[in-house]
Amino acid sequence: MTTSPERAPLRVVEQRGLYFDELEEGVAYAHRPGRTVTEADNVLFTTLTMNTQALHLDAAWSAGQPFGQRLMNSMFTLSTMVGQSVAQLTQGTIVAQLGITDVAFPHPLFHGDTLYTETVVVEKRLSASRPGQGIVTFEHTGRNQDGTVVARARRSCLMWTKEAHTR
Repeated sequence: MTTSPERAPLRVVEQRGLYFDELEEGVAYAHRPGRTVTEADNVLFTTLTMNTQALHLDAAWSAGQPFGQRLMNSMFTLSTMVGQSVAQLTQGTIVAQLGITDVAFPHPLFHGDTLYTETVVVEKRLSASRPGQGIVTFEHTGRNQDGTVVARARRSCLMWTKEAHTR
């Protein structure tokens, strides 16, 4: 804590996600700011993950395909959508990610689009085998700047309860 001769110690606020007990079913958590995606993001992610799909890398070839341009790598879209939720929901309060299901990409994300994500807690229950922890099912929805849904996914996480984690 910082102190000076004239001032009392400052209260410290540590940024974290929400504990199991703080998450509410049926609440939509909007994650901001959005993330404007770039050609560099797409090329770097695509080559880093060894995904040589021409739809991500070859502008001339992609111009002749149904969308007329390169598409953002869908795994980048999924990763970014989940990542946008971390600071608000799971930073320092997650024990483990258990799985991702029901992943869908109903509309492509393109270079220059901005991805906005919101998350709904669809279910939560205390763990029967791990005291002080609970399982939370999140439904992430990613939209572009026009509000068009570009991605959806359900994610299950093992989360700390506040009491168990702060002892």
